[in-house]
Amino acid sequence: MTQNVYPHKPIITDHEIAEFLKKRWSPLAFSDQPIAQETLNSLFEAIRWAPSSYNEQPWRVIYATQENPEEFTKLASLLAEGNVWAKNAYVLMLICAYTLFSQNGKENYHAVYDAGGAAENLFLQAASMDLIAHQMAGFDREKAYTLLRLPQNVKPLAMIAVGYPSDAENLSSDLQERHNAPRVRKSIAEFVYKGVWKS
Repeated sequence: MTQNVYPHKPIITDHEIAEFLKKRWSPLAFSDQPIAQETLNSLFEAIRWAPSSYNEQPWRVIYATQENPEEFTKLASLLAEGNVWAKNAYVLMLICAYTLFSQNGKENYHAVYDAGGAAENLFLQAASMDLIAHQMAGFDREKAYTLLRLPQNVKPLAMIAVGYPSDAENLSSDLQERHNAPRVRKSIAEFVYKGVWKS
């Protein structure tokens, strides 16, 4: 695969959706090719304009690039063993939620929901720029608090690898299998209920 060519993985939808939604997926094959700071700023700008309850904007992002090996290694050390492939990416991020309202210090029940929406903005913006992004739940949350000096009212939610695509042939055989596996989803009837909950 030519570097910088977004690795399309076609899907068959039951109903029509926008092309930019069809395009986005979570590849595993990353290049360590540098990403310009202005390009990264576009990703952060996409996060910035996500909606949130009371416009609280509770998302917080800690990131590192391979340009600074010390910072990058620190973030990479949080990854679970099954996510070591993410170290090939040029950028690693930790997205967090600030769980208190700034106006009154009360718990913001919607903080995690809003931070997730902000992350989706990042993924869609990345795909529009032919960057790939992959979020990971597998990381050491407790270590994140100490290593990154997170306050207790901040909740680390997910790590995200961002970079230009590389050839899947550079992956191990088991990762190639994951990378090339078909994209599958539940049917709408399994998660959309009209009127009342269905068990």
